Amino acid sequence: MEINWDVFIVILVVVLSARLGSAGDIVHIDNVAPKRPGCSNNFVLVKVPTWIEGLEDNEYVGVGARFGPTLESKEKHASHTKLALADPPDCCSKPRNKLTGEVILVHRGNCSFTVKANVAEEAGASAILVINNQTELFKMVCESDADVNIKIPAVMLPQDAGSRLEKYITNNTMVSVALYSPKRPAVDIAEVFLWLMAVGTILCASYWSAWTAREVAIEQEKLLKDASEEFLQVGAAGSSGFVDINTTSAILFVVIASCFLVMLYKLMSFWFVEVLVVLFCIGGVEVRLSSYICMLSSVWGLQTCLGALLAWYAYYFPVAFGYGTRKSYNVLRATMFPRIHALLSSFSEQVISHMTLTAKYACSFRWFRHYAESFIKVPFFGAVSHLTLAVCPFCVTFAVVWAVYRRISFAWIGQDILGIALIITVLQIVRVPNLKVGTVLLGCAFLYDIFWVFVSKWWFHESVMIVVARGDKSGEDGIPMLLKIPRMFDPWGGYSVIGFGDIILPGLVVAFSLRYDWMTKKSLRAGYFVWAMTAYGLGLLVTYVALNLMDGHGQPALLYIVPFTLGTLITLGKKRGDLKTLWTRGEPERPCPHVQLQPLEQKE
Repeated sequence: MEINWDVFIVILVVVLSARLGSAGDIVHIDNVAPKRPGCSNNFVLVKVPTWIEGLEDNEYVGVGARFGPTLESKEKHASHTKLALADPPDCCSKPRNKLTGEVILVHRGNCSFTVKANVAEEAGASAILVINNQTELFKMVCESDADVNIKIPAVMLPQDAGSRLEKYITNNTMVSVALYSPKRPAVDIAEVFLWLMAVGTILCASYWSAWTAREVAIEQEKLLKDASEEFLQVGAAGSSGFVDINTTSAILFVVIASCFLVMLYKLMSFWFVEVLVVLFCIGGVEVRLSSYICMLSSVWGLQTCLGALLAWYAYYFPVAFGYGTRKSYNVLRATMFPRIHALLSSFSEQVISHMTLTAKYACSFRWFRHYAESFIKVPFFGAVSHLTLAVCPFCVTFAVVWAVYRRISFAWIGQDILGIALIITVLQIVRVPNLKVGTVLLGCAFLYDIFWVFVSKWWFHESVMIVVARGDKSGEDGIPMLLKIPRMFDPWGGYSVIGFGDIILPGLVVAFSLRYDWMTKKSLRAGYFVWAMTAYGLGLLVTYVALNLMDGHGQPALLYIVPFTLGTLITLGKKRGDLKTLWTRGEPERPCPHVQLQPLEQKE
């Protein structure tokens, strides 16, 4: 079928989410700032715990200078040292107060950082803390003619932290500090769980997609074989509930996705993230922004998944125990939601048709039949089943509670539940019809990922994708269209995250491979799904290895996932002789059951 552009842009908004990243860089490798012997340190984040009158107080985060010795990596090796305020405050000249190994607190400005450090060292300070003149941190570099033979560490603090410490000292309060820069573990358990979440989500979505596709094919073959008028009635009742992507939309993905990503980058602020959060949580409605911009919601995804679970449970029990037949679905589909199809736009038609399709067997189960076949009129939506009304309030409440309390420590659980439900629903509705479309889609996404993670630094002086993923300038932990898990054994804390696009885009191809296996009745060993699923898992694993080798710098996951996934399917298909069918049709030929081919009699 031709792709619906409203639906395509909705899915595009979802997959635009920033790619795989970590909790944030603690090592900033800067090849622009000048380097020379004695001035070649990486800019590392430094922890500065404080004690007020011997009692533990706040812990601040600063950044180490390009010059000076490296700091201890473990807190137990960092000594508690008294903090003293420089006099004069800028430390551009010899301090009037006598120092005996204290850490000196100075203000930025009036002279270079290396001059401040040299003056502090000559005065007897054991380290220097520089208070920045703004809340952000600044990289302290060396001048070309500076004396960099500095033996004490130098750390810059943000303005608010330095002002607080300065206030304590001026009130004659004893303040002591410790300076250390802990290293991140090579592997955190959060990455293992995130890998399992991504692979498990695609696994569940693929089986759901293949199962519904097979049931639809069986139903159509049965109706066609019986030459029943019911087939025509069902076919006229609505769309199939699925959206097949074509090559044109796959190519346009790069252009539209890039435009939306730049918009996120330019408009990234607190209020803009709030808007994204609201759109992430709204369910059951199509939101149009200007012309043809709409947002898929997590409530809809959660509701669809819950309905599907009930449908799955209601299917196997009736078939096993003889409670009902599939015919009830045909009647239901021909009559369900008549006003919704007339009132809502094309995207809503896809959603309603899909919900009807996944919930078809619930009508056969005796516990749900009454609620699924009884309807109530709802303004604007028309006739809605009681089963839908029973599930919807729970999903809406869940999303609203998460949105309100999303800043608490365990809110990531709710975000992951909503995200997984949304991803599974998208992978169920949106489909790749053949390997050709899948190759074009993943190829475009591959280039898109590389450009906005690496190449964009040349134009914007920073990685646009990583900035959007971190939610810089927004006061948030990033945009909500991410799966994330807190880094449990990382002294710096934070989250390991993966964007929806790194799951949805390759997941479309993986789900296609399982549908093909089931339609061709291939076993797991002889099919393509196990190979595609394994290739995705290995590609994601390699991404995490690269992430750790790069000291936590964000990596484009599709850079590694796409070659693994597509390379495996194309190579295996060519070896088995199925590449032409996979590339063009994407499914086996099904001859019409009414056409009986008779063998030709040989003429003498």
